[in-house]
Amino acid sequence: MTSMSSSPSKTTMRAAAASRVDGVPIWLIIVAGCLIAGLTFGPRSTMGFFLTPMTTENGWGREIFALAIAIQNLMWGVGQPIAGMIADRYGTARVLTGGALLYALGLALMAETSDPVGLQLTAGVLLGLGISGSAFLMVLAAFARLLPDHMRAIGYGLGTAAGSAGQFLFAPIGQSFIQAYGWQTALFLMAAILMVVPLLSVVLKGKPSAVPVTADEKDQSIPEALREAFGHRSYRLLVMGFFVCGFQVAFITVHLPPYLNDIGIPAIYGGYAIGLIGLFNIFGSITSGFLTNHMPRRYLLAIIYITRAAVVVVFLLVPPSIPSVLIFSAVIGFLWLSTVPPTQQLVAIMFGTRYLATLFGFVFFSHQLGSGLGVWLGGFLYDRTGSYDGVWWLSVALGIMAAIVHLPIVERQVERPVLSTA
Repeated sequence: MTSMSSSPSKTTMRAAAASRVDGVPIWLIIVAGCLIAGLTFGPRSTMGFFLTPMTTENGWGREIFALAIAIQNLMWGVGQPIAGMIADRYGTARVLTGGALLYALGLALMAETSDPVGLQLTAGVLLGLGISGSAFLMVLAAFARLLPDHMRAIGYGLGTAAGSAGQFLFAPIGQSFIQAYGWQTALFLMAAILMVVPLLSVVLKGKPSAVPVTADEKDQSIPEALREAFGHRSYRLLVMGFFVCGFQVAFITVHLPPYLNDIGIPAIYGGYAIGLIGLFNIFGSITSGFLTNHMPRRYLLAIIYITRAAVVVVFLLVPPSIPSVLIFSAVIGFLWLSTVPPTQQLVAIMFGTRYLATLFGFVFFSHQLGSGLGVWLGGFLYDRTGSYDGVWWLSVALGIMAAIVHLPIVERQVERPVLSTA
């Protein structure tokens, strides 16, 4: 009788343990992570709304503002692998807290700037470094370490979708703040909202050692992990492909609102377009997370990039109208950050989760190089030609290239020599 009564008790205990990590329920980890992703992704997605009021008030050309956002994207890219290394060494919560504080400081100081250099330092350097330590990619790295294997890809999709939800919510909020209080107060208000992140980050505390790893992974140092990754052809192809994602997403985020204004679409629809992109990216990211577990990731990425290129071509060739803008925003939104779950999962498959934040950080650095180029090139060519057409068509060509680049990727764990026991 004793053995029979103890069996259900042991089963219940195992189920309870499987639903918690270091005493924290898995559902709470997902909820806290998704809230952080939304709160940190939201403000940066509103930067395009500040282009017109700031350049008009200060008498700047668009290239000055575009250069600041380009620097922001580059600093985000430079800071991401560094933030990843710190998180892999000391835990995610500290990095999220420090990043959020730096992010908020950048927004507050941006509100006080009135010269181009100040804009580059605040909207560029401070925001970029702050975002690198607090954005949804750090949340995804925490999910990779804390969630069970069968929930990891879905966690990537939910975390990415939460970032998109932040974009969807902050697009009308940012517009409303600017219209009601002016662009300076709007920046201060968003800085205050970010102060919630350090409180939520406590739930994501922990280091990679919280997840069992193989002996090879445990003994590997960060320099060894980097040499292994960059010596692997599939990793290099992944790095190349993610450059294109950054180019397309950053260019559209910053320059779509002014582009719509240029072609005669009322300014309010710039906010609707960015918000719609965020809304449909929620569905796209969750769908991508699901498909990441059910089909080859390289094919999924190739389909996403070639479809993006086709959508932009149709958008450029169809006569501009409010319906065409809304349809474009919805479709491109579905494809927006759907590249993230399969890309991050490929890194985890090839190299494990021990240094996932670091290795994906370098993949994302390539993404941010593309982001910086896309944002800056948009402003540079517009100031010289009065048109964004050249950058739109370049994004089409890059999308086709990215689709081709992903096809040869090999989806399996790298072969490592067995450690000698002698």
